[in-house]
This record gives sequence, C-alpha cells and structure tokens, in this order.
Amino acid sequence: MNGNRGIILDSNIIIYLSQRKLSLNDIFIDSVNYSVSIITYMEILSYNFKIKEEEEFIYKLFSFLNIIDIDRTIAKKVISLKKKRKIKLPDAIIVLTALVYNATLYTNDKQLHNIEELKVRFFDIK
Repeated sequence: MNGNRGIILDSNIIIYLSQRKLSLNDIFIDSVNYSVSIITYMEILSYNFKIKEEEEFIYKLFSFLNIIDIDRTIAKKVISLKKKRKIKLPDAIIVLTALVYNATLYTNDKQLHNIEELKVRFFDIK
C-alpha cells in the first residue's frame, strides 16, 4: 500500500459536479486529499463538451486534484480482478487505484458496491 490518499473521485462524480447535479460542498471538505485515477482524467478530458463553462470548470477542478498514474502494482491487481469478475477495464482501474492507495471511492456506480475491501460512498444522482 502507498499510504492513504483520502478520496478518489470516479468519472461520474466529476461530470455531476460540472453539470451542477452535485455541489462542491457535497463532495469537498477541508483537510482531505482528493485524487482521480489517470483513467478518469483521460475519460473526462476526451469528452467533447458542448458547454464551454462546463469544460472550464473541469480544467479548474483537475488543477486541484492529484492525478494517480497506473503503475505495475495497480496493473497486476486489475488483471487479477478482471479474471475474477465481469467489470469494465476503466472501472477496474479506478477501483484498484482506490484499493492500492487505501482511499474511499466516491461514485454513482452501484455495480461497484460488492467489491471486497473497497471503501465506497455512493451518490444517488438521477
């Protein structure tokens, strides 16, 4: 384990923040370290935003977040998880990033509720 990284934000949480379906106060509190997996960073920034303010918000938000790269430890654990369960590769990377860094995953993805040892906080956004 690489120590506690606090909170990992899933891609859907970043999107909900940019669309104002969640407020910054719903997610962020002082003295907590917030991060995203590099896969979240790539997923979000490869999106073709229709609203300029949403894209500007995303860039500003990412400037305050730690971006965690995929290392060999995460890669090996992703391979192991994918052999055991049916899970999309991006989801597996995000989940294992949270596990390896002993962080809580903030997500709206209910399919991740039964991943062993994963600390998760769900946000029910419609």
